Order: sequence, then C-alpha cells, then structure tokens
Amino acid sequence: MPDLAQPPLFSPDFAADPYPAYAWLRDHAPVRWTTLPSGVDAWLVTRYADARQALADGRLSKNPARHSGQAHRSGRVGIPGERNADLMTHLLNIDPPDHTRLRSLVSKAFTPRRVAAFEPRVREITDRLIDAFAERGDADLIHEFAFPLPIYAICDLLGVPAEDQDDFRDWAGMMIHMGQAPRGGVGRAVKKMRGYLAELIHRKRADLGDDLISGLIRASDHGEHLTENEAAAMAFILLFAGFETTVNLIGNGMYALLTHPEQRALLQASLDRGETALLESAVEELLRYDGPVEIATWRFATEPLTVGGQEIAPGDPVLVVLAAADRDPSRFADPDLLDLARRDNPHIAFGLGIHYCIGAPLARLEAQYAIGELLRRLPDVTLAADPAELRWRGGLIMRGLRQLPVEFEPAGRAPGVQA
Repeated sequence: MPDLAQPPLFSPDFAADPYPAYAWLRDHAPVRWTTLPSGVDAWLVTRYADARQALADGRLSKNPARHSGQAHRSGRVGIPGERNADLMTHLLNIDPPDHTRLRSLVSKAFTPRRVAAFEPRVREITDRLIDAFAERGDADLIHEFAFPLPIYAICDLLGVPAEDQDDFRDWAGMMIHMGQAPRGGVGRAVKKMRGYLAELIHRKRADLGDDLISGLIRASDHGEHLTENEAAAMAFILLFAGFETTVNLIGNGMYALLTHPEQRALLQASLDRGETALLESAVEELLRYDGPVEIATWRFATEPLTVGGQEIAPGDPVLVVLAAADRDPSRFADPDLLDLARRDNPHIAFGLGIHYCIGAPLARLEAQYAIGELLRRLPDVTLAADPAELRWRGGLIMRGLRQLPVEFEPAGRAPGVQA
C-alpha cells in the first residue's frame, strides 16, 4: 500500500524542499487546519482553484483585529500586528476603504512609465555589484548581489539619501537574519528604521523631491488624509516587502538555473543571440517554480464561508500557500518540471485581487536584468557547494537561500562602468 503518512510541515528539512509535503496536502487535505510553529492554528489552502478563490474573497479580511483571538502555547496571540502597531497601518494589513485610499497613492510610483524610467538605475546598480566580484572568480550571490541590489533600488525609489543607504542595508539584513544577529537585534533594527523614517519624513517636508516619500507627503498635504504614521508604515512595508521578495526571486531563480543546466543553456543561448523573450518567460517560470513568497500574508474570516468544501468560521486565520498552488497539477502541466518557455503560466506568485503585489513590475525588471547580466558576464558560472549543504531561511511567509556560493572564470569589468 502507498504511504499515506503526512510529511512533516515546518521541520528543518521542510524549508529546503517543502514541495512533497504540499503535494500531500493538495491530495489529502487541501484546506487543512494546522498548528504553526508559533503555536497558532490556521487553515492552509494549497490547491490552485481554492487559492484563487481565497485571495479574491472579500470575506477574508487582512486586518489582524478581525482575528478571533485564540491563544497559542505561550499565552499570546501569534498574529502579526500586535507589536509595532505604529508601523502596521500598511497595505498588507488593512481593508477597503483605507486600503483603496492608500494603494491609490502608492500606485503612482509603480506605473509602467515610472518603472521604465527607473531601468537605468537598476542597470547601474547591477553592473556595479557584478564589477565588485567579477575579477575574483567566486562570489556569494545572496550577500554580494541579490541582497544589495533591491535594497539600493528601493531606497532610491523611496528617496533615502545615498549616504544613508548602507545603514538601511544593515538594518534590513538584521530583519531577515542575513547574518548572526545578536539577541534583540531584530527589534533594535526595526526601532532604528522606524525612527529614521520618521526623521526622513520631517526632512522631506522642507525639501520635497521626485521620490515616493515626497509623493506621499504631497498627497497628505493636499487633503488625502495620510497620517505621518501611515506614511512611515507605507515606506517601511515597501522597503521590507519590496526588497526581500526580490532577494528571494533572484536567489531562488539563479539556484534553479544552476541546478537545471539544460534550461540554463537554453536561456544563455537566447541571450547570446540578443533575444529577450525567453528571459521574460524565464522569470515568470522561476516565479512559479520556486517563488519568493511561499505563503501569502494572513487573512481572517469575517463571516462563515466555504473554501475547497471546508467550512471556515468567523475569526479563523487563513493562509494561502502560493508555493503549493503554483505546483498544482490540475492547473499546470508537469508542475515539478522547470520549463523556461512555459506558455500557459498564470501563476499567483505575486498574489491576486486588490492585494496583488504593487511592486511586481519593479521586481520583474530587477530580476530580468540581474539574471540576464549574471549569465551574460559570467557565462561559465557554476554552483560552488553541494545543494544538500545550502541553508534556507525558514519562516512562514518568505522562502529563500541564506547563501549561494558560485565560481566562474574571472572576468573583466563591463565596458565604461565605474566601480
């Protein structure tokens, strides 16, 4: 008889390869009441059709106040939003009409025209970062490339002065545990970032620019009723969510290419011919195959509803497992196969509905140029570690590598680019 035992969820080995466990859930318990590592219970939604329903269902609120208040083993409610409340009024934790108002303000920074205008800066940062290790012959593509690229880009977008951006890099690294953070380091990093953003908003009021924080201030001053806490929270979540997803997209994507040499060779050949179509579809497939966000952020039922035949009570937390849905064989042919030329690919790696990732155009731009330039400038790049020895950052929402060591023939600098 086949083994019907459920593979362990959230174990140390789970972070390295969660897909067998998610396949089991899709087949046996597609909407499953599960105890999370924090001790909180929540519904896990793993099938593609159910995930799309849940992501678009207005009866599932993003506001943690709609949670029923169940206690976990420590006696506290382990739902985000109970601490740092002044930073929690952001797009991921609110519902219409406040969500509609705030999103309309921020969306102006992510129009196709605005993102296209940002492309030269993305190219400049990418080339500078590759220059720093191209002549050496080895690199850690997480710490030296995938991590700094989006942090510098989002800082530019927000309007953080260049002389302050390394501080943001340090704080961000502490917040996603890039290094061995000292005890309490994450809390201190959040506090420092919060204080800096409040100070920066005050400074921007006296000297408005063409950046996103200045745009939020202008909107507030013209009757849009954006409070200072809302502006700081918005900058915080755009910085944090806007860079960590891209770190994982580039890191997970390069890892997939390095461990699938035939697909990588196809992409490299198309880049050598000066073509871009396969690179664009490759990024979409990398998003589907091993996307940066494993589980969508918390939702809470505001009234009784049914998902996948399972009744969900008011106040129940619901977590949509994007990684599981995007490998559902009922929607994707050969879902565990990496196919960079996949045509029918309506993945939900960036979410769906009113909470669809507002920074998706910028993330796509960064990933396309970053991956394309790495393969163009380091054509013989190879993984410099046993895949089984690589460590993954565990966590409920994001999934990404802690390091990605590579080797390559030392190369010269890009023509005309200064370090």
